[in-house]
Amino acid sequence: MTVASPRYTDAHAKAGLDHAFPEIETWENQFPGYEIEIVDPELTSVCPKTGLPDFGRLTIRYMPRSRCLELKSLKEYLFTYRNLGIFQENIVNQVLEDIVKACDPVWAAVKGDFRPRGGISTTVEARWPRPAP
Repeated sequence: MTVASPRYTDAHAKAGLDHAFPEIETWENQFPGYEIEIVDPELTSVCPKTGLPDFGRLTIRYMPRSRCLELKSLKEYLFTYRNLGIFQENIVNQVLEDIVKACDPVWAAVKGDFRPRGGISTTVEARWPRPAP
């Protein structure tokens, strides 16, 4: 009996996560207790296995503590995904990690709504603080 080799490897799963992402700049928050929503309706990336493009809508929601995300640097940060081979699930989680690192929000949520490819669409959402394992 021959065991088929996996079509997706651990290298595929980790693809893109070691990328040197640019720093997201912030500015000093002036008010407490409000929510910010940022939408990128045209996020693009590349499947690390097939090289085919992925298209999605990324929504970032957070409650700032002492720092707010600066939008131009956030846009430049999101542009780095354009030609990066990375799974959609990893995009959402990496963006969340980088936002938390940049501005230390009270809470944050990142949602990726990716368009169908091969008849299947994907929605991925990650929240901060992360739930206990």
